Formats: sequence, structure tokens, C-alpha cells
Amino acid sequence: MAEITNKELTSDMGTAFGELGKNWGWFMALGILFIVLGTIALGMSVAFTVATVLFFGFLLLLGGVLQIVDAFKCKGWKSILLHVLIALLYVAAGVLLITEPIAGSLVLTAILGGAFVATGILRIVMGLQLKSSGAGWGWVVFSGVVSLILGGMILFEWPLSALWVIGLLVAVEMIFHGWSYVMIALAARSAR
Repeated sequence: MAEITNKELTSDMGTAFGELGKNWGWFMALGILFIVLGTIALGMSVAFTVATVLFFGFLLLLGGVLQIVDAFKCKGWKSILLHVLIALLYVAAGVLLITEPIAGSLVLTAILGGAFVATGILRIVMGLQLKSSGAGWGWVVFSGVVSLILGGMILFEWPLSALWVIGLLVAVEMIFHGWSYVMIALAARSAR
């Protein structure tokens, strides 16, 4: 087996990062910004939940309107009526989320909690199926148990959890996203 020299490893890392090695500082700043915003969002999880639901509502509304506009370009298509009905569902869901963000967060949180429970159960079953292989099955089961517990906590506290869960999850994701950017920037700097 050939040994990889330090020079080859540095060259491979430099190739992997491309121009990021020269601009690592901007990437680091972006990571720090995500960490700061995520930390602020942790303290404002209710407001962040409402903002996230509103943002999602606007995305649905925009998607529905664009799909309706697109429908006028699809003359002669046999599925045009279904295309328009789907667009109207998007518009209706978007309007409902925008006008009733708290009710929207109730529904989204219940779906999220249910998805975590279902995912947890499926991961546990998958891990137990992998047990005979002996490699990594415990981590899959552990991941399933964590998802199951999180989903259970969300559903057990529902409807109160609807006020803070979405904002909390987005805040935590922003923090981890920021840390990943910081680590990538540091690796790109050292590969330079």
C-alpha cells in the first residue's frame, strides 16, 4: 500500500477547496454570523417560529402563483386542470400560513413530531436488522431512539410545543451550520 506524503495530502486538500483557500476569511465570517444569529434565535424561539411559518407561507404562495402563471403557457395539456388545482392548493396553504401563523405552527409541529416518531421507529428497526452484520448497527439504533424521544417530547407537549419547536430547530440548525462553515474555513486556511 502506497504511503500518502504530506505534500500530496496538502495538494489534494488545496484542490478540494479551490478558491476558498484564498477567501477563507469571508467563509469564516459567514459561519460566525450564522452562529450569532442562531444563538439570538434560541432566545427568541417563539418569534422565530412565527417568522419561519410566515416565510414558508410566502414560499407556498409564491410557488402557487408562479404555477398558475405557468398554467397559461400549457394550453392543450390534458392535465392543465390538475396543474391549476395543485397551484390553488399551494396558494390556499400559503394564505392560511400567512394569515394564521400560530395555527400553521400547530399543524407543522404535529407533522414534525409524527415524522420524528415514525423515523425513530424505522431507524430502530433498520438498526436491529443490521445487528447481525456487527458494524455500526448500534449507532443506527441510537439515532432512532433519539428521534423517537424528540418526537415523543414534541407530541407530548403539543400544542404548547408548537410555539417554540420550529424556531428552536431552525436556531439549532443555524448554529451547527455556522460551526461547519467555521471548520471548513479553518481547514481551507490550513490547506492554503
